[in-house]
Amino acid sequence: MPRHENSVYITFDDGPHPTATDFALRELSKYNAHATFFCVGQNAERYPDLIDRIVKEGHATGNHTHHHLNGWKTDEAKYIDDINAAAHFIPGRLFRPPYGRIRLSQIRRLRRQDPSWKIIMWSLLSADFDPEITPEQCLQNVLGQIRPGSIIIFHDSTKAWDRMSYALPRVLAYCREQNWEMKHLAN
Repeated sequence: MPRHENSVYITFDDGPHPTATDFALRELSKYNAHATFFCVGQNAERYPDLIDRIVKEGHATGNHTHHHLNGWKTDEAKYIDDINAAAHFIPGRLFRPPYGRIRLSQIRRLRRQDPSWKIIMWSLLSADFDPEITPEQCLQNVLGQIRPGSIIIFHDSTKAWDRMSYALPRVLAYCREQNWEMKHLAN
């Protein structure tokens, strides 16, 4: 995990999504915050203008496979092929495995293919994807654990929309109150 005394790292998985990604970008801009967007390749292919906007606005992009594959349930060759397919639409060499599930053999094969890949997990899960929690609980999941150096995961997706759209602006405001810089992860 990056160690920066007064920095936190906000990340988004599963986009880009026309409504959720647009909202996240507008909110980040209000706070001069930067984030990392781990994009699903098929969504990046569908919305290339959002990928361009993410990069143009100073954020980082990362690969989240082309079809949001679970590495524990996917053959090694197919998994690597899916990452490579997504890489055609997503700049950079950051990678976050969907569900956080990747086998050691897949990591080794990915790094043999290209040692510049950086696998990024998270330290703080907002759980915005969970329809069983309220937006307020999502917010508390973050505010109850956030610390300098935290890598926070939100989702820019339809499934997470109600919770993410409530929690994100409040998390950004809290980080500003703490005088924490909100950075993207280095590619």
